[in-house]
Amino acid sequence: MGFPLRQSIRLGTYLMEQRLRGKKKFPILVELEPLFACNLKCAGCGKIAQPASLLKQRMPVEQAVGAIEEAGAPMVSIAGGEPLMHPQIDEIVRQLLDRNKIVFLCTNALLLPKHLAKFSPHRNFAWLVHIDGLRERHDASVRKVGGFDAAVAAIKQAQAAGFKVYTNTTFFDTDTPQDVIDVLDYLNDDLGVDNMQISPAYAYERAPDQEHWLGVDQTRELFRKAFADGRRRKWRLNHSPLFLDFLEGKTEFDCTAWAIPSYSLLGWQKPCYLLDDGYVSTYRELVEETDWESYGRGRNAKCENCMAHCGYEPSAVFATMGSLRESIRAATDTVGAR
Repeated sequence: MGFPLRQSIRLGTYLMEQRLRGKKKFPILVELEPLFACNLKCAGCGKIAQPASLLKQRMPVEQAVGAIEEAGAPMVSIAGGEPLMHPQIDEIVRQLLDRNKIVFLCTNALLLPKHLAKFSPHRNFAWLVHIDGLRERHDASVRKVGGFDAAVAAIKQAQAAGFKVYTNTTFFDTDTPQDVIDVLDYLNDDLGVDNMQISPAYAYERAPDQEHWLGVDQTRELFRKAFADGRRRKWRLNHSPLFLDFLEGKTEFDCTAWAIPSYSLLGWQKPCYLLDDGYVSTYRELVEETDWESYGRGRNAKCENCMAHCGYEPSAVFATMGSLRESIRAATDTVGAR
C-alpha cells in the first residue's frame, strides 16, 4: 500500500502548487534535528559521536520553527539524537502543528511514557518509533536489553491515549527476508501501528558498526523475497508503490536529496542527513550552492550502496505525480488497503 490518504492529498496539492510556480527544486519533507544528544548508542547511528560541547546544545524553538517556515515543506520529521531529551520539544511540535505542518516525532520511545502527557492527539501528528526487528534483534541494534519491550509498551500507551503511531525499521546485511516478514507482520497485525517505514541501512560514516551495511544487490534480493506473494500490499507501509518497486530492483531513480533536506544545530546539511559535506545557513543556499550532479549512485563513491528514502522516496513521488497510471495505482493502493 502507499501513503496514508490525508498525507497523499496534502502532498499532491503541494506538488501541484510548486509546479504552477515553476519551481524545479523544493522540499517535500524536512528532517529537523534540534539536538544530537541521545539516551542510546545504536550500532547504526553516529549522532552521539559529535563533540561533547555540541551534544549539550538544544536548538531554540524560534530557530527550529523558523527553518521549517523558510523551507516551506508541508511535512516535518523531528529526529536527533532523541527529541524527547529536548526540554521544549512539545512547544516545537505545537508551533509546527499551528502552522498546519504534518509532524512525525521520531523516538526510541524510552522516554515516551514520561513525556506523553505534554502532547495531545492531532490529525497531523504521529509518533514515529524506532523498531529494528523483534526483541533480540532490536535490543542488539540499540545496544540495550529490554529496549524492545519498553518501546512496545510505550507504543501501546500512546495508542490507548488516542495517538497515531508509526514505526521505522532499518535492515542490515544480517537480516533475512523472514526477519523482514516477521517484524512487519508483528507491527502490522499484532501491534496494529498505523503505518510503517522501512529502510536499508546506509553506510553512515560515524556509526559504530561499519561491517553490516547492505549493498544494492543485497537490498534488492532482501526486499524482493520479503515482498513476494503479495505480502507488501497487506502491510501498512508509509511509502509510495514506486519506492517499494525501487527497493525490489524493479525500477531505477536518480537521487533527489534536495527534496528531503536536513536541518540541525549546524545548519542545512550538504547534501543530506547521511553525508556530511558541509553546512549552509539557508535552504536556498543548500539548493543553489550544492553540486547535486555529484551525488547519487554512479556519481559518488559514498553513494554507491545508498537506497535510502531521503534520496529516492521523493524521486518516486515525483515519478508518480508525473504519470497518470502510477497516480491511479498509488491511489488504489492507499484506498484499497483501508
